[in-house]
Amino acid sequence: MRASFRLGRVAGVPVGVNWSVLVIFALIWWGLSASQFPRAYPDRPGGLYVLSGLVAAVVFFLGLLAHEVSHAIVAKRNGLEVGGITLWLFGGVAELRGEAKDPGAELRIAGIGPLVSFCIGLVFGAFAIILAQVGYRGLLLGVLAWLAGINILLAVFNVLPAAPLDGGRLLRAAVWKWTGDRTRATVVSARAGWVLGAVLIALGLWQFIAGRGVGGLWLALIGWFLIGAAGMEERQARMGSALRDVRVADVMTPQPQTASADLTVADFVDRYLFAYRHSALPLTEGGRPVGLVTLDRVRGVPADRRDATTLAEVACREDQLVLARPDEQLNELLPRLNECADGRALVVTDGNLVGIVSPSDISRAVQRGSMRDQLAGRR
Repeated sequence: MRASFRLGRVAGVPVGVNWSVLVIFALIWWGLSASQFPRAYPDRPGGLYVLSGLVAAVVFFLGLLAHEVSHAIVAKRNGLEVGGITLWLFGGVAELRGEAKDPGAELRIAGIGPLVSFCIGLVFGAFAIILAQVGYRGLLLGVLAWLAGINILLAVFNVLPAAPLDGGRLLRAAVWKWTGDRTRATVVSARAGWVLGAVLIALGLWQFIAGRGVGGLWLALIGWFLIGAAGMEERQARMGSALRDVRVADVMTPQPQTASADLTVADFVDRYLFAYRHSALPLTEGGRPVGLVTLDRVRGVPADRRDATTLAEVACREDQLVLARPDEQLNELLPRLNECADGRALVVTDGNLVGIVSPSDISRAVQRGSMRDQLAGRR
């Protein structure tokens, strides 16, 4: 999930917001200030309802951020890289690069998020109880009670044993521990996610048809998302199985054609475009990679500017390149691939370019690995 704009860093992790989060934020704000709070606490000034709804919505999303930050912190402590945190329509997502090294690490990373949400809910609930005990009946009580309930509900929903929820990760950790097979554990978790998604869609459509409001459509939308995400996790798991024990050196194109970053786009078109069969060209200085230019980037340069535009100006920059070692496992490389290089990685030894890995290289490796697994299963 791509962030539309960045908020900064929390615990050293970049935090961003996707534009879709504005939709759910507005719905929560409107629902609380126009319906729930006026119904539960009538005869208050209208501005107070609006302010209370705004505060509740903001604090709710801060709780979501705390949930994801906890995942990120524990993941980093267990040896994983965290690319960032993005809040979006269905909550938040921490971009973890790589896989947990063992079931215990998976359990810790997955379990901390719901635990944080549950604790946040308990804290707000405790304050609400204290205010109620001393006889307070103002809107603040409603805000605290709502925040307590929504955070506890979030924690409970997240521990449902189905991918891609945190509970799905917990289920995967348990099956992985029991069977010793991470791929099988992921498939079990993904299938559970598909079942939960189907149940939510059916329940949501039934509620909508029964005239219980548009909340049923929202439930169905969540179910649809779960089915899609669970299916993606299963496909990724099977791809990971197909690529096990495959090294970068096994799939890379060795000693690829290179060019200077100072070369103009016009010269590239004349000298390389039709003479070079690949669609990406590493840029090097003294054998060291400093950029990567793709046909899509070159195509975006207007014809009348090609003579004055260098490849360095349109290339994926050095600090955005994905570098790999020949002896690195391909499965470890995949999570690091990014859009800047169009899913490509440059292979280096002692800082010098020795190869390039493209999406087609990975696709062929997956096909061979899948065939290997099928043949092994027939024996």
